Parts: sequence; structure tokens; C-alpha cells
Amino acid sequence: MAEPLSVVSRQIAADLLSIAAVSFAPDNPYTWASGLRSPVYCDNRLTMGYVPVRRAISAGFAACIDTYELHPEVIAGTATAGIPHAAWLAERLSLPMVYVRSKPKAHGRGHQVEGSLEGGRRVVVIEDLVSTGMSSVAAAQAVQAVGAEVVAVLAIFSYGLPAAATAFEAAGIPLYTLTTFDTLLNVAEVRGLLAPEAVTSLQVWHQDPEGWSLVNGHSSLGMGNE
Repeated sequence: MAEPLSVVSRQIAADLLSIAAVSFAPDNPYTWASGLRSPVYCDNRLTMGYVPVRRAISAGFAACIDTYELHPEVIAGTATAGIPHAAWLAERLSLPMVYVRSKPKAHGRGHQVEGSLEGGRRVVVIEDLVSTGMSSVAAAQAVQAVGAEVVAVLAIFSYGLPAAATAFEAAGIPLYTLTTFDTLLNVAEVRGLLAPEAVTSLQVWHQDPEGWSLVNGHSSLGMGNE
């Protein structure tokens, strides 16, 4: 029997912390690609190097698929960090796989979705993380553009920002994640990895990431792609 998703969420959070895929720096913020300043950074590419962690992620994705009765016929990975996890999941489920470029190829056949994907097929899109949701939704819409049905986007981690919820709701695409910012913060606090004042600072950021970014060095409000 598969473990409850709440248990999976805490285990994946612990795994990400243990391999330093997630780091907290409330006093020395990171700068995201959008220009926003953030006290937390998640690099799930590191999971590729840890066999038990990547197996746990694949098992978690399979549990999501069962729990939410998604019944995919094809697994799609987003370039680049979603591709290996999509491959491991597709192998686990004995399903075909494709991958989605961030934009159509500039030469050759000009495809954005690479691989064999027939119209009408049920597809689950695999992401490594979701911040604003813009790039994830764009990838899912590229799959829809070739006539397939995106039944959900699955991600290892989500920052849980309102912008992402808005983006997925507007696109009409379900998003399910193995773990979240809130779970990571709780696990880190329980394990003594964060001082109380650091937890408070991170919670303040999470409530208003744009306002926090302005105070901590960002010059504009727009949140760009992940």
C-alpha cells in the first residue's frame, strides 16, 4: 500500500534538505531569474545524483497519479530539469514519454514537444519546481497545442505563491506537488536547521514576496518566468 501523500510530502522535504537542494538565506537573499530577491532557493537538479532520493520522487509521483486517478497515457517532462524525472516515472509506469522545450526549436522541424504524441492522449507533465507557474503552464499549453489532453502538472516542489495558483486556475490545469514551502519550513524548523527569527523572516517573505523583494533590493514588481 502506498504511503499517505502527507507522509510522502514530509519525506521528500527531508530528502531535499538533506542533500542541500533547498537552502535558506534570509540575511543574504538569492536573486531569481525574474529579478526578485528571495530568502530561499531550490535546486532540484541535485536530486539526479542521489539514487534513493530520485526513487522516492518517482514513487511519490506514482502515488499522486493513483490518488488523483489521473490515468495518464503519456508522461511529459519539461526541459530541462523535469526530463530525467519524467523518464524515471515513465519507466516505472511502462508508459511512453515526450519532453517539452521552453520554446519551439529554431531549426529542423521546429517542434516544441519532442517525441511521439498523438492527439487526444492523456498526458501528465512533470516539473522539478513551480514558483510563479508561468513556465509550467506554458509547457502544459504546448502539449495541449498538439492536441493532447493535459490531465495534471506534477512537480517535486512548489513555493506555494499566489501567482502560481492564479496561473494554473486561469489555465484550467490541476497542479499537484510532492512537497511545498510550508512543509519544508516546518521540517527544517523541527530539525533545528533554522532559528526562530529566520523562520519568521521566511514566513514574512512568503506572505508578500514582491513587497519583501522590494525592501531587499528589487527595483520592480513584475514577477517573471521561473
